[in-house]
Amino acid sequence: MSRLLSEEEYRKTKAFKIRRWYRGEKDPYIGRVELKPQKPFAEDVKTMKQRVHDEAILKRNIYDIEHNKKLQIFSKWYRAISVVFVFTLIAILLYVVSYLPPVGNAANPDNNEVATKYIEDGMKDTGAVNIVTGMILDYRAFDTLGESNVLFIATCTVLILLRADNRSKQKEEENDRLYEPKNDIILQKVAFFLVPMIIIFGIYVILNGHLSPGGGFSGGAIIGSGLILYVNAFGFKKIERFFTQKTYKWICFVALLFYCLAKTYSFYCGAHHLETGIPLGTPGAILSSGLILPLNICVGLVVACTMYAFYAMFRKGGF
Repeated sequence: MSRLLSEEEYRKTKAFKIRRWYRGEKDPYIGRVELKPQKPFAEDVKTMKQRVHDEAILKRNIYDIEHNKKLQIFSKWYRAISVVFVFTLIAILLYVVSYLPPVGNAANPDNNEVATKYIEDGMKDTGAVNIVTGMILDYRAFDTLGESNVLFIATCTVLILLRADNRSKQKEEENDRLYEPKNDIILQKVAFFLVPMIIIFGIYVILNGHLSPGGGFSGGAIIGSGLILYVNAFGFKKIERFFTQKTYKWICFVALLFYCLAKTYSFYCGAHHLETGIPLGTPGAILSSGLILPLNICVGLVVACTMYAFYAMFRKGGF
């Protein structure tokens, strides 16, 4: 049975020495390795002359373009071949374009049953008056989910590359004036009236995306621009009262999770003419088009948060 060592006995063991080395408390090489001061470098005259001579030859043979015949010939041929290549490429493209079918021809490949399906049955299948929104958030909704995830992953990548280390920051760096100019009364007064209008207009574009031109991407971009204007006018300290890095993460997580679950349910339950049980409502009403309206909201939230996150990361390395 092992006995408990005293502090003096424990300090003589290898385990204690390894522990001190691991924690960086003592370097075993300090005081045991002979250290000699380095002599100042002094280049002898012969070596210096040889180096200067080699540099002159190198400059004359390679970097002296004005007197280097090989480089001059290469430059002339390079320009001539570039011009020939460009005109050859233009001729090939024009030759290929001449074989394209005329615009508006009914036999064109783009005039197929897919486009006809969207135009004729889009409102009936999706309940959306805006056929483009119905196509993006219903027929190819999983592709739109991928685009939203690309935005989120891009933001995470920028966060990894540009995020400033909070541990190295001092408390004084929380002051916005380190990153922004002093208070601009004109900018603040204009932003005081414009920011609410911009955000309300962005919400309108998102909520009416299934009824008129607009949707989550355009409405989210409008809201994101409003947030950027707000932070430029009033600073990061004020916007952090309602929008922080934690807010961004939760909004994106909940929006993408809802989008994935809702569209997965709709896809599997609506395949092969199975009923999803989600009412489409009356086309033209604000509460219509089934899942398109909530999906538009999710996309708009992700886009707005991503735009502001990009700006904040490039501006100061954090929210």
